[in-house]
Amino acid sequence: MDTQDKETSPVWQFSARAQALSGSAIRDIVKKISQRPEVISFAGGLPSPATFPIDTIRAAFDTVLSREGKAALQYSPTDGYAPLRTWIADTLSTNGARITPEQVLMVSGSQQGLDLLGKVLINEGDPVIVETPTYVGALHAMGIYAPRFVSIPMDEEGLNPAALPEVMKRCGGRASFLYTIPTFQNPTGRTLSHARRVALVEQAARQRLLVVDDDPYRLLDHAGTTYQTLLSMSPAAVVHLGSFSKILAPGIRLGYVVAPLALAQKLEQAKQGADLHTSTLTQMMAYEVIKDGFLDTHLPASRKIYAAQCAAMLQAMEQHFPRGATWTKPTGGMFVWATLPAGIDAAQMLDAALKENVGYVPGGPFFAEAPSPNTMRLSFATVTPEKMREGIARLGKVIAASQAVK
Repeated sequence: MDTQDKETSPVWQFSARAQALSGSAIRDIVKKISQRPEVISFAGGLPSPATFPIDTIRAAFDTVLSREGKAALQYSPTDGYAPLRTWIADTLSTNGARITPEQVLMVSGSQQGLDLLGKVLINEGDPVIVETPTYVGALHAMGIYAPRFVSIPMDEEGLNPAALPEVMKRCGGRASFLYTIPTFQNPTGRTLSHARRVALVEQAARQRLLVVDDDPYRLLDHAGTTYQTLLSMSPAAVVHLGSFSKILAPGIRLGYVVAPLALAQKLEQAKQGADLHTSTLTQMMAYEVIKDGFLDTHLPASRKIYAAQCAAMLQAMEQHFPRGATWTKPTGGMFVWATLPAGIDAAQMLDAALKENVGYVPGGPFFAEAPSPNTMRLSFATVTPEKMREGIARLGKVIAASQAVK
């Protein structure tokens, strides 16, 4: 290396962990589409801005700053604002499973919870069991800790607990944890049936396996049905991840982890090194919003919006998608999962779709092991019913054209 090369080369060296990092393929797609406002996008997993309670949040900020401004703008405990943690514990408690505030750790979005769980539970090469397919953000968050992802199969009722003994054999009899989104799963929109929830908890207990229940969508059932949490079935062996992103607004970056006490304390220690604490002001604002039952009136309005948009998407798919395509029919959440006729690669088809000003997320990145290239995730959350019908009609034509050349 000559003198000029030495002067222009960087003075740092990336760690092996950093060298293994890669960006999110889905975020790259969403970023590309967001720069083209003419595109009808089913890509981003974004809540509808129509559900954001802007006036209520503004008033709550004003109240908190007027009443407790100095405290709200100060450093605060790592585990979080005590009244908010108590509200979460009380909300999740049942007659058979009492949750204490000490088990609740506030985090900067439940995505941080995934990172912290990876940090304290995963050694390099450890098996981590995930659904097939699963949330790509979880794969990204946990992947930096170099686990060995092992897939458990799914069908229309969600993951299959009967497959767990065989999956555990593939793991060598031990796994760091099983990660699941049991209600309105991202990306498929599927919901684990009650019978399977019971079976999963029972099977996990037999295998001495921790279950991580990621639960951002449960309150978005379009009819207002309430699903039992895995936490309520087995509080000593389940970690529960919750979020205010889908029920208030994602920009406040506020979530929480509920874990057995010893694990909650270790997660708190890990968070101390990450960001000291989640925004005091934001936590106090959120508590001011929700403490008197606001969600009881707010969520029905949000559900109504999502129900109408989901119905419009499903109706349009019935009308415009070609024979041979299949898709899930969720009753809540934000996503529909489509399987295209064999031979179509959804990733390769994306450019043709964008030429028709319609976007989606190819399904491949959602698989931890063998991907299914003929799959796609469609989000109905941010598209009006009118635009929905137009966008699905365009997408149906693109799929049919791709099918014709196979």
